Amino acid sequence: MTRLPDHIETERLVLRRWEPADAPALGVAIAESVEHLRPWMPWAAGEPVLLADRARWIEHGNRQWDEGGDVVLGILLADGTVIGGSGLHRRAGPDTLEIGYWLHVDHTGQGYATEAAAALTDAAFAITGVEFVEIHHDRANEASRGVPERLGYTMTGEVVPTDAPAPGEDRVHWCWRVDRAGWAARRRVG
Repeated sequence: MTRLPDHIETERLVLRRWEPADAPALGVAIAESVEHLRPWMPWAAGEPVLLADRARWIEHGNRQWDEGGDVVLGILLADGTVIGGSGLHRRAGPDTLEIGYWLHVDHTGQGYATEAAAALTDAAFAITGVEFVEIHHDRANEASRGVPERLGYTMTGEVVPTDAPAPGEDRVHWCWRVDRAGWAARRRVG
């Protein structure tokens, strides 16, 4: 399989791999949004983390990408302001990529998550062998639900996750999916 993309630009956003130099800005974005993120993101329970640990996390993610693994991307405005994080993950098998995302609390409700997810869906289907793209979220997370709905994904089922829950989760995740043909048809119409 072709390596996952490490840089995507949209009308308003730059999605790119984190660099160790981004650790301070990423830390600030998380700190300013931690109460917003904590109900839905299990990793937020461990915040704050030391700057050196965040830089190591970034380096680890970049090594995974270098080796052909997942890609973890920052969501930035054109001026370089960090407004969130995203990624493409190979958790569901060789023909499926899963999109993950989070936004800084001050940048929700402006269509940024939907714009980022659309760009990531386009990028996923540019990879040979990818036939499906999925978005998973806890069913109690109404804001995350809106992203796949707006993009025309289909809710395909419920999954009970095996990892530790975040405090706001009800422990049932909804799985949304779009296939290559359905996405191409939607993009022609849109």
